[in-house]
Amino acid sequence: MNARARRARGARESLASVVLGLESLIVFLAGLALHGLDALPGMPSWWGIIAGVVFALAMLATIGVLRYRWGIILGWVWQVIIALGGVRVPALIFVALIFGGMYAYATIKGGALDARNARIAAGTDDTNGEPA
Repeated sequence: MNARARRARGARESLASVVLGLESLIVFLAGLALHGLDALPGMPSWWGIIAGVVFALAMLATIGVLRYRWGIILGWVWQVIIALGGVRVPALIFVALIFGGMYAYATIKGGALDARNARIAAGTDDTNGEPA
């Protein structure tokens, strides 16, 4: 068997990918809702579907680059764009608050866990097994 070993992913990358994956589904469904409710004043309702699909695909593509610092920053850019969408559609403010908070937790706490795991692997952890 010629099985290729999987690349080890850190906690920050894993947690952020889960958040962006779930958020992409919500953003896609929000686009469908915008179309169905004709909730984009002054615009054709099909723009809701286009926006939902584009942002969902962009978030899914971002999952593939979360191993890089710029990938994490790109995830933050999507959070800001969704929050700005709340100016046009106020319901998106709730999506931005909930998922923005989850993304913040995933990136901050995941980064701290990765740093702690690196210290443990290097043998320089001074927490004596205390949780971070």
